[in-house]
Amino acid sequence: MLAAASVGVGSAPASAEATGHQVKYILTSGTGVSFQVNYLTAQPPSKAAYNADPYAFLKKEEVPTPWEFTVTLEDPQWATLDASAAAHGGQAVPGAHCEIQVDGQVVSQGDGPYTARCQLGNW
Repeated sequence: MLAAASVGVGSAPASAEATGHQVKYILTSGTGVSFQVNYLTAQPPSKAAYNADPYAFLKKEEVPTPWEFTVTLEDPQWATLDASAAAHGGQAVPGAHCEIQVDGQVVSQGDGPYTARCQLGNW
């Protein structure tokens, strides 16, 4: 009986870790330019909490392409990624492409000449 008890205790942390989902944000472009991105880095407890202070849960930064970021979310429906690049005269259209993957599966994609948006259900 002692062996069975120690096996049960040892397996508890593994099941606790399995409750979150690996969410990967991916941004690419045809020209390798930098983009301003907004993306969810922490899951809010509710929509009201998000609305009260969105930047407690979002990150805004300029990133070069290609770019990737992975976060663990309990509910991947909160995942969102917005990307935009400025138009510059005489330069090629950047051709933005975004993707959100959940546990290795592509669940959202977006394309545009200067902007791309990928998001799941809570938006």
